[in-house]
Amino acid sequence: MSRWIVVLAGGIGSRFWPLSTPERPKQLLPLVTKKPLLLDAFDRLSPMVDPKHMLVLTNAELVKPIRKLLPTLPRENIIAEPKPAGTAAALTWAARTIEARDDADATMISVHADWAIGNDERFREVLEAGEEHAQETHTLVTVGVVPTRPDTGFGYIQPEDPRKSASPVKRFVEKPDLSTAEKLCADGYLWNSGIFIWTVGDFLSQVRQHAVELKKAMGLNEDAEAAEFFSSVTKPVSVDNAVLERSSKVAVLRGDFGWDDVGTWSALARVRDKDEFGNTTTGDVHLLDSTDNVVHADGGQVVMYGVEDLIVVVHNGLTLVTTREKAADLKRLVESLPKADRDKA
Repeated sequence: MSRWIVVLAGGIGSRFWPLSTPERPKQLLPLVTKKPLLLDAFDRLSPMVDPKHMLVLTNAELVKPIRKLLPTLPRENIIAEPKPAGTAAALTWAARTIEARDDADATMISVHADWAIGNDERFREVLEAGEEHAQETHTLVTVGVVPTRPDTGFGYIQPEDPRKSASPVKRFVEKPDLSTAEKLCADGYLWNSGIFIWTVGDFLSQVRQHAVELKKAMGLNEDAEAAEFFSSVTKPVSVDNAVLERSSKVAVLRGDFGWDDVGTWSALARVRDKDEFGNTTTGDVHLLDSTDNVVHADGGQVVMYGVEDLIVVVHNGLTLVTTREKAADLKRLVESLPKADRDKA
């Protein structure tokens, strides 16, 4: 068996503005531990593969900082996507790359660079179980995380048989409203984590059958360059929409290892230590009669009195104040700012 791991490390993480910027996005920030999220992911996965068998897909602008962050990763294993084309194109290109360097029977495990994982050992055990299931059944395996709360920020997966640890997928559900999320959790649905496991040959076969958006790209010669491949994708599309939701050969494996996508400032309250009043702080922060706040102070001192459920970020002379409820909508704020103000960070 030959195992490869693909780490998706693109995007700019605008929900962590002003700390995140296009040059230093979320995956390069130490949001959960003292290490950047991407380095956490690399260290978490290193026991499973040699660096020669790990690919990192990212934006062209991030290749240099990632090389600096991951010096043991071969330079040719940091792959720059010429243009954003969605996860279907990115994972298909990764699969073609692995097939060219190895063969179609190689296993491909795909994860994102910017997650928090509470139990690394259990996480690796689930990936290995998914790999075994993918090889035995020739299905495309997605890991469904056992929900800890009804969350409107995730998609959901319904297993055909919720009693089994691995089951065919009955249906996928897009991000729901709160009342629907509550019902889905009660009915045994799982969070769609975005963790995928399959053999390269099985995945590419399903891409050819179902991903019409990639038909032209898949028709290119095996020696086609990345620029030609990505430019041939008719429209950006996720692998969920292009392949998984259209295929009958998809299984979901139940996973419970303290997964969090760390999608907003508010998420830090779930993955970092809190004081006795539920506050999560970084830097020089003084709080009195204040509860359930998230405060990040890169410079200067932050003093808060009698407030709750706020996000306060001080970085590079700029101060952001919002509510934890509004933290998920931060992209709207950033897009409304003049470019000069956005770039101050």
